[in-house]
Amino acid sequence: MNAPAYFNAPAAPVTPDVETLIIGTGFAGLCMAIQLQKAGRHSFMLLEKAEDVGGTWRENTYPGCACDVPSHLYSFSFEPNPDWSRMYSPQPEIQRYIRHCTEKYGLRPHIRFNTEMKRCEFDGASALWHVHTGTGEIITARYLVSGMGPLHKPVYPKIAGLETFKGKSFHSAHWDHEYDFTGKRVAVIGTGASAIQFVPQVAGKVEELHLFQRTPPWVLPKADRDMKPWEQKLFKALPFLQRLFRSQIYLRMESRALGFTVNPKLMNKIAEMGRKYIASQIDDPALREKLTPDYMPGCKRLLISNDYYAALNRANVTLETDGIKEVRASSIITNDGREIEVDAIIYGTGFEAADPINPGQFIGPDGKDLHAHWEKNGAEAYYGISVSGYPNLFFLSGPNTGLGHNSIIFMIEAQVNYILQCLDEVEKRGADMLDVRQNVQDAFNEKLQKEIKTTVWSSGCTSWYQREDGKNTTLWPSFTMRYWHETRRLHPNDYAFSKVSEKIALAAD
Repeated sequence: MNAPAYFNAPAAPVTPDVETLIIGTGFAGLCMAIQLQKAGRHSFMLLEKAEDVGGTWRENTYPGCACDVPSHLYSFSFEPNPDWSRMYSPQPEIQRYIRHCTEKYGLRPHIRFNTEMKRCEFDGASALWHVHTGTGEIITARYLVSGMGPLHKPVYPKIAGLETFKGKSFHSAHWDHEYDFTGKRVAVIGTGASAIQFVPQVAGKVEELHLFQRTPPWVLPKADRDMKPWEQKLFKALPFLQRLFRSQIYLRMESRALGFTVNPKLMNKIAEMGRKYIASQIDDPALREKLTPDYMPGCKRLLISNDYYAALNRANVTLETDGIKEVRASSIITNDGREIEVDAIIYGTGFEAADPINPGQFIGPDGKDLHAHWEKNGAEAYYGISVSGYPNLFFLSGPNTGLGHNSIIFMIEAQVNYILQCLDEVEKRGADMLDVRQNVQDAFNEKLQKEIKTTVWSSGCTSWYQREDGKNTTLWPSFTMRYWHETRRLHPNDYAFSKVSEKIALAAD
């Protein structure tokens, strides 16, 4: 029997450049690095395509950008910040927190800035990942952790003539802070989470704002407020009180899973609240009708804002619901034939969350491209972390670990704990690699998809949670506490463990 090409190498151990290579320096990548360090694993490197840490909180700097999870929960459990200025802190403050964590835990020497991951290939002969960077370098690592997350590939609408537009245009994730909106006629395409934050900021500066809405979102009031100085001082002096405050927020948000995943009919109460909020904020009955969704709350992402509806009451703001037929050099043609002259177009059209990786980014030992596999069948992993056929590769915020009701940081910390157990188990067994068993992964995802069909996300709408074929590859269909419970201990029998020498001997027989 002839050995496969990737086994044509000596069985002698090969020393990698680093034990663990982490892609990305957002919350996920930094959490992985910090916990590796705490576990005494100091041979790690983080690759960052940009010149600063932060991930999505570095990329998204549009006016009004903020998190829709309270800051005391949207932060690391092991690194509380008593100085949050608001319940829902704005983007600059979140970015400062991320930089603080980077400095406090001494991570900068481990980070390669301005170094983009282009291609990762697993070499079965050495059981190492070979990571090709945009600088032409190849870095080898025993373990590869993707902390890129699902919200890094901006989506642009497919509209005829977009490329012919001669005015200013940009996506909300690439905001042009040099552009002067004063006196301009601006079109905003999309009414998602980003748009409801920046539209109120832009509306007061422009001459005209045309907001193109395909489907109205459910928008609820935002329970935001300034944190009082005495609260900040109290949390700093008595950290356990901040932990109690965090726990109270967590339990309140976790309870929302009852409506999202257990009994979607409970969301009718949210619909009633949403309709009352529209009625209290919007003056024009015709506009109220256009802004009232016809689907169950939560089926698409629930949004929170205290100034979005007020902005739509402005005389210079028009909600456009007829759809766009084409874009011309200086105008937009609606489906009903109207021509709207505009100086700028802002795309508030979100990200490709259901298709998070690019072709050729992750290549398994048999030359199989993970993107091609996921493109065909939809992104699947075991607890969103491990993918069968891709040894020693781990994902943070991977398939079906997103949330509609709680903080993704909670999920990330659970995933990091699980990955550390995987690494420990490989070493405990004297192995070189582990690979989740295909039947284990298949059974997990079959059950998961069955559960998703009973959630609010499968109640009839189309959302960015789903692929075009309707498969939801984005969200965790249960309580985050359940995810923590199921991942808190590794079950070694779910994985196959092997040594390089064993593989080579088997291939040579």
